[in-house]
Amino acid sequence: MTRRHIHYEAAFEDFLRSQGIAYIPVDEQKKAIFSGARVKSFDFLVSVESGVTWLADIKGRKFPYDTGGNRRYWENWLTQDDLEGLKQWQNVFGDGFIAVVVFAYHLLGPVDRQPTPHTHPFRGEHYAFLYMSAEDYAAHARPRSAKWRTVTVPAETFRRLAKPVILSKSV
Repeated sequence: MTRRHIHYEAAFEDFLRSQGIAYIPVDEQKKAIFSGARVKSFDFLVSVESGVTWLADIKGRKFPYDTGGNRRYWENWLTQDDLEGLKQWQNVFGDGFIAVVVFAYHLLGPVDRQPTPHTHPFRGEHYAFLYMSAEDYAAHARPRSAKWRTVTVPAETFRRLAKPVILSKSV
């Protein structure tokens, strides 16, 4: 169902399973159509607390991201289609559902530069998961590339607003 060949999504699914969190992976092969237009799918329904379920879109990023010798931290860009799709899904599902973007950071740097002390080992690597509601992300996003229709939240703002994914078992 999920794209298990995408290690970021597989790592997040393993994290949910290891924590005993109730979730449903979304089948990427079945694209939804509303009013004749395709809507970008999210990746997981995640039960985070009684009466609240995330519509979670997983975005894999390296931490740090190395661009020819320049290390960049807190990469958090996504496409306008990602945000628009999450907004539409949240409207469809309604009360009790919150669209979130989960950044699955593949940790490559020194321990003292990790985005959170909460890490998850997976297939010999380590990952950190931070999230932000799609609504908050959209409120703070700035254009990154007009050509690619991408947006980003400035690193300092992202660091302040993004929270580590720390979930307890769902009932």
